[in-house]
Amino acid sequence: MYPAKFENLIASFRRLPGVGQKTAERFAYEALSWDPEIRMEFEKSIHQIPEIGICRICGNICEGELCEICRNSNRNSSTICVVQTSKDVQVLEQTGIFHGVYHVLNGTINTSKGIMPDDLNINSLLNRINEKTNEVILATEPTVDGETTALYLTRLLKDKVKVTRLANGIPMGGRLDYADTRTLQRAFTGRTAADTTE
Repeated sequence: MYPAKFENLIASFRRLPGVGQKTAERFAYEALSWDPEIRMEFEKSIHQIPEIGICRICGNICEGELCEICRNSNRNSSTICVVQTSKDVQVLEQTGIFHGVYHVLNGTINTSKGIMPDDLNINSLLNRINEKTNEVILATEPTVDGETTALYLTRLLKDKVKVTRLANGIPMGGRLDYADTRTLQRAFTGRTAADTTE
């Protein structure tokens, strides 16, 4: 039986996705061994979480009203890449191949879990599309939910703007954050017109 405060520390680490009891215990023991400066830095980072917000244009994480990408006037705002999460933005940025802007859905359609289109960041995407928008790239993951979401968006946008889908350099069921840089580059380069058929 651990002391109550140590149990609380373990319980806090267990809240992280994919962290079970043993991993949480290992994290807690590691935290005990930190120098006071490292511990203070960690505490400061946790306390700063409320200062991390959502970009009012694209839905990416940011400090302030706009993310760095939306503030950057050198980005090609006529091409919008639609992704599921802010993490996907970071993954695609690391490839260095895309110079447009992003739109973060914050999830995918999943009717079995009650996640419907209205629960996603879709209305603000529609509001962004205008006569200057040349292309919307759908970069949802090649999973059942990702494909369902891409199909929904394709049907929604097809009469408004050119809609493309990342090529199949990413395998079905794969995740963007697990794909290597070359695979993502091939997917961008070989993107095709989005399909509206089921």
